[in-house]
Order: sequence, then C-alpha cells, then structure tokens
Amino acid sequence: MSEVHSDESHSAQTQHVGRPRRSQQALLDAAAAVFVTSGVEAPVREIAAKAGVGVGTIYRHFPTRSELVVAVYRHQVEACADAGPRLLAERPTPEEALRAWVALFVEFLVTKHGLAGALQGDSAGSDALHTYFVGRLVPVCGELLEAALQAAGSAPPVDAYNVLKGIGNLCVGAASDARYDASGLVQLLISGVLSGQPRGITIGGCST
Repeated sequence: MSEVHSDESHSAQTQHVGRPRRSQQALLDAAAAVFVTSGVEAPVREIAAKAGVGVGTIYRHFPTRSELVVAVYRHQVEACADAGPRLLAERPTPEEALRAWVALFVEFLVTKHGLAGALQGDSAGSDALHTYFVGRLVPVCGELLEAALQAAGSAPPVDAYNVLKGIGNLCVGAASDARYDASGLVQLLISGVLSGQPRGITIGGCST
C-alpha cells in the first residue's frame, strides 16, 4: 500500500514541476494576452477579468508578480516550441512553416518585453530563464531552418542561435514604437538567410 502511495505522490510531483495544469494554463493564456496589450505591469484584476476568475485565484496560483511573469514566459516558450513540429507537418512548404513559426516567435518576444524589470534584479533567475529559452527554442528553429534551406537548395549561411539572436535584436523597441515594423524586417532577415548567401561578402575587392 505504501508503494502505491509513493507512486501516486511521485506522479503528482512530476505533474507539478512539468507543464501547468489545465486551470493554470487558462490563467497563463489570459495573462499572456494582457501582457501583450498592457505590459507585464498590468493590474492583476485585468488578468483575472480576462480569465473569468477572481483576483484571489490568481494570487493562489501565483503569489507574486514575478512568479506569474516567469510562469507566463515558460508557458509561452513551451507553446512556441510545440508549434514548430506542428507547423512543419501542417504547412505546404518548410519555408511557410519557418516563416509562420518566426511570426509566432516575434509575438512571443512582445510578451517577454519587461521581463527583466519584473524579476527585480534577480540575475540568477534571468540567467536560468535564458538558458531554458535557448535550450528549448534553438533546436526547434534549427529543425525548421534546416528543412527550409534543404528545400531551397541553399547552404546554411548562419546557425539557428544567430537567427534567433538577430530576430531578438530587430524586435528591440518594437513595443514602444508603433511606426517600427519589426515583423516585416524579421521576414526580410529570413529571406536573406534562405538565400544562402556566403558569410563573407566581397565589396570593392575586400571581404567583409
């Protein structure tokens, strides 16, 4: 009997540290949507209203704002990671799958805006999230990029890590400047990557 209880306890612990339960997922989806429109400093009551629950429910699951923001971040990373293989299977071409995934990634970066401030100087926590982010999304981007380049008959001019890094840099400031079309520039970046241009470009006899 004790063995059965131990197995059940282990299963419950595994569920807790893995993906969020369905009730938490609904809260995280609502919080992510609010963060996109109102930022990570949005009032908790706005998130509760979006989720259709009371404010107390939010605090019961996430006692502090930083816990909520980190949970949303991880939830969005998982959603973005899961979308890669699905898009590759569903879209007519690997290039369309890559471009659709990149668009999701750009949207995710908007949610990520303000994360550092929400962590209130927790550099260790920020580093851990960055490691988690890289570990989950670089392989997904790499799979999509490899498939798209193979279909285009192009050699990879840059790796997935640098593609994501470049996208992130293009998105800096996009949330605060309505005239800045980060999504369009990111798609132009993808066009350049898929062209398979060599790393060094010769200009006036000089290689850059």
